[in-house]
Amino acid sequence: MLRPLALVTALAISLGLACGGGDGDETATIVVIGGEGEGVELTVELARTAGERSRGLMFREELAEDGGMLFVYVEDTEAGFWMKDTLIPLSIAFIAADGTILGVQDMEPLSEELHRPPEPYRYALEVNQGWFREHGLGRGDRVKIPDSVSGATAGE
Repeated sequence: MLRPLALVTALAISLGLACGGGDGDETATIVVIGGEGEGVELTVELARTAGERSRGLMFREELAEDGGMLFVYVEDTEAGFWMKDTLIPLSIAFIAADGTILGVQDMEPLSEELHRPPEPYRYALEVNQGWFREHGLGRGDRVKIPDSVSGATAGE
């Protein structure tokens, strides 16, 4: 029989994992496609729950060159982003539900400046700062997102 403290601890861990309290290790491969039709693959961590989206890439010291984080929302949003506890310089693309990039902005580490989208968006993609520029990608280009990455976790 479990002791009361052990039972409470086990329940707390189970609830944390069920509510997205893990390390956000779910990933997907997306392709960013430029006007010439050439695509660049990225392996992105998925931020689907409110907790995962709130935590984002905070406190990380590095991000893989071909990596990033895709923030996924159930419906269009106009939520802004800041870098208060984020240690690495990032670029963010706000992406419509159909995969069209609506705008790209650079964000500085530890800044509390709010970065807002040019219009409502369904996804936001954070990558190392300058990634879009280095690949000649930006507004009007497209992101191919797998069908399995359709929306945030229900209830979030």
